[in-house]
Amino acid sequence: MTTLGFIGAGNIGGQLARLAVANGYDVVLSNSRGPETLVDLVDELGDRARAGTTDEAAAGGDIVVVTIPLRAIHDVPAEPLDGKTVVDTTNYYWQRDGHIAELDDESTTSSQLLQAHLPQSHVVKAFNHIYASALTTDGAPPGTPDRRALVVAGDDEGAKAQVAKVMDRFGFDAVDIGPLAEGWRIQPGTPGYGPRRNADELRADIAAAKRRRDR
Repeated sequence: MTTLGFIGAGNIGGQLARLAVANGYDVVLSNSRGPETLVDLVDELGDRARAGTTDEAAAGGDIVVVTIPLRAIHDVPAEPLDGKTVVDTTNYYWQRDGHIAELDDESTTSSQLLQAHLPQSHVVKAFNHIYASALTTDGAPPGTPDRRALVVAGDDEGAKAQVAKVMDRFGFDAVDIGPLAEGWRIQPGTPGYGPRRNADELRADIAAAKRRRDR
């Protein structure tokens, strides 16, 4: 069975871990404060979950979810993630992360910054545009009419397929919007960021997205 590693176990990470365990995955959880701070969450999740350091979560996951403030991505251990699919849920909020020139001038995206930090990994943007509370309430079986859809973006087709499979098991249709460079289309402030959308509606939102300088 696939193991999901989590670098970050806050609102989004905790909810994704709950979905993972409910759907038969094992999980390795980590955060910046140490595994001893994750005892309650591990106890809630049961035998399929364990806590570790960020290095242990990176090494132990077949797929690893990075779900931390963007300002902390350079703390993500690179070597244990070589060759792995890395799910990036980060968003850029300058008020929290401080100004990042390349994001302010829109010459790159938050996921491309993570990819640059992890050159031997396959970064896939996913789960960044849904509220944490909706992750465990909005999912539905495949084929359900009006099923909620979420974006995947990445430069490796195999990695995107892996993440889309996980997303489907979690109860969501995957809408592939292309390479990481297209991730700006689902960043904060774009039409698809936040609201519940089925696949067709999400594709329309993605097509309607404009860069900040063009609004």
